[in-house]
Amino acid sequence: MHALIFAVQEINADPELLPNVTLGFQVYDACNTLRRAAQGTLFMLSGGKGITPNYHCDKGTRLAGIIGESGSTRSILMAQILGLYWYPQISYFASSPILSNRYLFPSFFRTIPSDQFQMKGLAELVFYFGWSWVGLLANDNDYGQFGLQIAKQEIIKGGACVAFTENILTGQPNRNAPHIVQVIKESTAKVVMVISSDSHFVIVAEELLRQNVTGNIWIASEAWATSDLLFKERYQEMLLGTIGFAIHRGKMPTFSKYLRSFQPANDHYDPFIKEYWEQAFSCKWPGQENKIVSSDNASMRVCTGTEKLESLLTEEYHRLSLNVYNAVYAMAWAIQNLLNCTSGAGPFPYGDCANISSFHPWHLLHYIKNVNFKTKDGRQIFFDAKGNPPAIYDIVNWQVNVKGALEPVTIGSYDLSAPNGRTLSIDSAGIIWTNNETQVPLSTCSPRCPLGFRKVIIPGRPLCCYNCAHCPQGYISNQTDAVECQSCSWNMWPNQQQDRCLLRTTEFLSYEEPLGYSLAAIGILSSLIPLNILGVFIHYKQTPIVRANNYSLSCLLLLSLSLCFLCSLGFIGYPQPTQCLLRQVAFGMVFALCISCVLAKTITVVIAFNATKPGSRLRKWTGVKTSYCAIGFCTFLQLVVCVLWLSLSAPFPELDADTKPGVIIVNCNERPPSAFWCMLGYLGLLAFISFIVAFLARRLPDSFNEAKFITFSMLAFLSVWVSFIPAYLSAQGMYTVAMEVFAILSSSWAVVGCIFVPKCYIVLFRPNMNSRENLMGKGKGQK
Repeated sequence: MHALIFAVQEINADPELLPNVTLGFQVYDACNTLRRAAQGTLFMLSGGKGITPNYHCDKGTRLAGIIGESGSTRSILMAQILGLYWYPQISYFASSPILSNRYLFPSFFRTIPSDQFQMKGLAELVFYFGWSWVGLLANDNDYGQFGLQIAKQEIIKGGACVAFTENILTGQPNRNAPHIVQVIKESTAKVVMVISSDSHFVIVAEELLRQNVTGNIWIASEAWATSDLLFKERYQEMLLGTIGFAIHRGKMPTFSKYLRSFQPANDHYDPFIKEYWEQAFSCKWPGQENKIVSSDNASMRVCTGTEKLESLLTEEYHRLSLNVYNAVYAMAWAIQNLLNCTSGAGPFPYGDCANISSFHPWHLLHYIKNVNFKTKDGRQIFFDAKGNPPAIYDIVNWQVNVKGALEPVTIGSYDLSAPNGRTLSIDSAGIIWTNNETQVPLSTCSPRCPLGFRKVIIPGRPLCCYNCAHCPQGYISNQTDAVECQSCSWNMWPNQQQDRCLLRTTEFLSYEEPLGYSLAAIGILSSLIPLNILGVFIHYKQTPIVRANNYSLSCLLLLSLSLCFLCSLGFIGYPQPTQCLLRQVAFGMVFALCISCVLAKTITVVIAFNATKPGSRLRKWTGVKTSYCAIGFCTFLQLVVCVLWLSLSAPFPELDADTKPGVIIVNCNERPPSAFWCMLGYLGLLAFISFIVAFLARRLPDSFNEAKFITFSMLAFLSVWVSFIPAYLSAQGMYTVAMEVFAILSSSWAVVGCIFVPKCYIVLFRPNMNSRENLMGKGKGQK
């Protein structure tokens, strides 16, 4: 009220603003009730001497406009009445968003921003500190419910969740405080946003105090963010660390000086000064009945009138006072612009101007809509199309001052007109939280998911309530609370923590691996054995045992066996295009030659023994040509299979990133698999035929029946490759190749060991057995 009086006096004393025009004022107390607000409005419209609707009975000074009311609900009622007559109304504290509706309230303006901006800002405050689980508490009036609706909408839109919403029932004496406190105690939300006035929230605070509820972070709306009603020491433990939006504080040094000059004895015109004095200094004027009942049981002392206001009048008092001050100046500048109107260039029909002594309410309303002036502290004041001023708030944090009392400390601002779009500015280092902590407290429904995990929504719960699950194989999350895991590129794989991708290791049967160089060494050394045996056969080629075993076929078989050992080297090392193209073909052809030689030897043995019978027609098939024809025919069939394979789908190198997690297997794509199994099956068929023929010829009369050795060699050969099939199919990576190399070496050794080692033993170590008589079985009875 004194901010209004001070502004009027200052304007009247200003020779440049409204010269020769004196402003006056009337003050009406609405007593926080709708009835008194409506009475006061109609009283002023009727001329101030009684209520006569639609009539203005005072012929004296003209009513320019109304400053007020503070409450949104009462301002809505006043605005509905004043809007009918187009009387300008400027509120200094009514922030309900509904008042921005120009259709319903065409003549309403305010010097406090709309809650539309405040609630968006409070939601941004929640996101700034990383809170995702927030409780909402609001008055059940227009201010609280509109604010609650917007705040909830903005919080959910930003990805956070509302743990609970409760109403402070302003019509009940206890404001529904017991139920509200019980909800707060049971909730896991540590942050509670309160959209209320101090006079209502203080009752909830008393209940919180009674039930010893502490440890919460309170987000305050501007209606109680700077209220000295809650700064009492008893609330310190509970409300320390409160953070919220406050009306922007400006500098009013002359107003502070004006307030310090108050003396109740001198201000006889002020009916409120003595009541205020009693509240401010907790005292009673002598000889008066108690009009104020203290909230605590402290003893009341007598007011003397000499108490000093300096101890009470801090800069916080200038927040709301500045809004009133700016409202009066907005009205004054509008009147000034009305006075400055030039006839013929005015804003009204035919360029008319309004007369200061006879203007209508809508005349001044036009100028208030377009008012734009700069305050003494440098702020630009104007109203937008909805009657709202520039949206700017101070962000305050409740801390303990040097005197040990709570006080709001400005730690930032929320300014929608800030440059670079940085609307929210906070000095995080200057914040003190509950229990004097400096680290931002957490308020989440579920603990944060660490790196390598993702959120899994719990059915039936809010989105902020979730479980944390490991990222699937091949995926990572490199941020906390990841909603989805990200897949690594084809050549990368997650680390053990699954928080970053690493290059995959490549795998192939390398010469540098122990397994690789071991098999390579065995293959090379093994290839020398058949060559050594060939040397022995060449040296002893005239001996009966060498001649009896088809010398030329044995030499060809030994050469093919040496090549069998060497073809295993084609499977070791980094797969190259040529290597992939030829390695299976070389294996198939060399082994086909080898088994064809064994089959030819078997057939030769059978024919040779049966041709000795009198009149046998097999004598003409005992020549070398028969053996070579059989070898050539059998090998040719394998060649046809290999040529078809290479023609239809030639093998090629490929990088397999799917078979083994975290590893790129470098192998040869030998598709279709049917081609490989046809080639291998043909080798098995040749070996099986050789086995059957040799098995049937095992009882031929001979001391050194080669059919027995061929039987054992083919049995071992088939056993190796039959065992190879399941091992090959179950192995992965380089072990698949190693299995085939092992099968090649083992089957080759089976042929060498079963067919040629016994012969070499006799040739080298039992020369007495290397005779024609011994081979024909004639030397059994000789000594």
